[in-house]
Amino acid sequence: MDVPEVPSKVDPDALTAVLDGRWAELRRGVRAQMAETKFRDPVALDVEAHRAQVLDQLRALAETDRPALGFDPAYGGGGDVGGSVTSFEMLGYGDLSLMVKAGVQWGLFGGAVQLLGTERHHARYLRGIVDLDVLGCFAMTEHGHGSDVQHLGTTATFADGSFVINTPDAMARKEYIGNAARDGRLAVVFAQLITGGESRGVHAFLVPIRDEEGAPMPGVSIEDCGPKAGLNGVDNGRLGFDNVRVPREALLNRFGDVAEDGTYSSPIESDSRRFFTMLGTLIRGRVSVGGSAGSATKRALALAVRYGERRRQFMKPDGDEVVILDYLGHQRKLLPALAKTYALHFAQEELVSKLHDIDASAPEEEQRELESRAAGMKALNTWHATATIQAAREACGGAGYLAENILPGLKADTDVFTTFEGDNTVLLQLVAKGLLTSYKQDFEDLSPLATARFFTDQVVNTLLERTSVRKALDSLTDGSDSDVFFRREWQLKLFEDREQHVVEGVAKRLRKAAADPFGVFNAAQDHVLRAGRVHVERLVLEAFAAAVERCEDPDARALLERVCDLYALSAIEEDLAWFLGHGRLTASRAKAVTSAVNRLCAELRPHARTLVDAFAIPEQFLAAPMLAS
Repeated sequence: MDVPEVPSKVDPDALTAVLDGRWAELRRGVRAQMAETKFRDPVALDVEAHRAQVLDQLRALAETDRPALGFDPAYGGGGDVGGSVTSFEMLGYGDLSLMVKAGVQWGLFGGAVQLLGTERHHARYLRGIVDLDVLGCFAMTEHGHGSDVQHLGTTATFADGSFVINTPDAMARKEYIGNAARDGRLAVVFAQLITGGESRGVHAFLVPIRDEEGAPMPGVSIEDCGPKAGLNGVDNGRLGFDNVRVPREALLNRFGDVAEDGTYSSPIESDSRRFFTMLGTLIRGRVSVGGSAGSATKRALALAVRYGERRRQFMKPDGDEVVILDYLGHQRKLLPALAKTYALHFAQEELVSKLHDIDASAPEEEQRELESRAAGMKALNTWHATATIQAAREACGGAGYLAENILPGLKADTDVFTTFEGDNTVLLQLVAKGLLTSYKQDFEDLSPLATARFFTDQVVNTLLERTSVRKALDSLTDGSDSDVFFRREWQLKLFEDREQHVVEGVAKRLRKAAADPFGVFNAAQDHVLRAGRVHVERLVLEAFAAAVERCEDPDARALLERVCDLYALSAIEEDLAWFLGHGRLTASRAKAVTSAVNRLCAELRPHARTLVDAFAIPEQFLAAPMLAS
């Protein structure tokens, strides 16, 4: 087949229009504000000065209407959840400490009050949270429990008409809590609710941690976590509670309440289902972290591509030095990562739209699907940020190691993204769990006959897979081996088939989990994680393909077609062992995949600067000395 050529010149503004998408006007507004000098990066600031600068910047943000976007209009909010998340993501172009502190204040702390509280909490606190009159913390993680929130050690015991908050041991101490060390006055504290001698699981409570003068409240201990590898503009601290009494109304009681006589009630009968429903309402932070990681990745790539077009190394036969971005090896470092960054951007935009559009009364299945997608996207976005920022640093050599050239700060600030707002490994397991729901019937109450049929089907599928799947994929070929790689239908089919096969394989392995649940799951954990990853990769490719289809500018669309091809083929190349081992690609086609990736790198090399300029990152955040004339 003929692959349409990309025009020699493409307007980056046409690409920006596609990237900006649904919240384009909001994105322009955030860029304009971030271009102001008050949003400068920290340069040689000590920890205290950096924290002070970030708080000043936070107050500047509070003077706009953007922090209120995600809140109820009844309390001065904008009712625009997607716009709120998008504005947080855009802060990732600048100092990530500001993004995190804003996320703690308005996303985690404010979001918990809004989504877990009721009218009495909204009326009393929301306006102050938006205006920064009430600076707060989100105190969930403990020294001994991070991902396993269900087994937190902090207790909230109902006695004499109020709750008594306690940290029973060192492992239950709240750890890494943003806003706790310096600025926070009020904390949303997650604790085991105990009433009438019975534990009703983890609930959230509003607990004052400082008085008006900034001193710790009686019974509250506060420690500063001190300097970190990055994000030192955020005042992370440790919190402990020794018989801290709060009123009954301090319980954020949307999903569970305690009457004056200590009687517990909830609209959700199951403690476990209530817990997961409660956590499911708090996914905005997870979505924002993934998007912000994407913004930092774009910044790193913009720096590295600009440097690659300036830096020269070694002579050609004609005596001219070679621009390093003209080397295939250098293109291989940056261009597949750039293609994946575009792909993840469009998938993130799709996720934010789903988050914005979902109704509180949506079926539970739809809510769980959103949570699963948010978990998977956060994992892929943040892992990609870690890998790509490292590649960008290496692509800039010694210059990339100097703090003045921004990349070391980006590396340090984004490193923790892979483990906060959910450890990525745990999150991919959450994705896989959702995928296995359809196999639940196969796992339960199988008679001997049904068991035999189940495994017979698996055997038959295994025998057929090398023929029927190959035929299905080959049927999409109407030309040479290399031509088929540029057919979107073939790419999508390959990703879909891989996902289906991997998920079915996990289901088969976990079928025996009833006998030894932990042992069987632990032995199959690598398989479970692969299932989560390939599922999200398929969603990402579909999102990119959809974005290409809605691009109205023909030149920009032609360029995006090739970038999408590079994402798809790079992902296939990374997993060639699987595609070869499962008969999806022949040895000759596997070799041809690598040739196709090389071809696309060469074809996209002249457009690398256009592709990064289309991110429209404010120039002050790209003002690295290594790029000075």
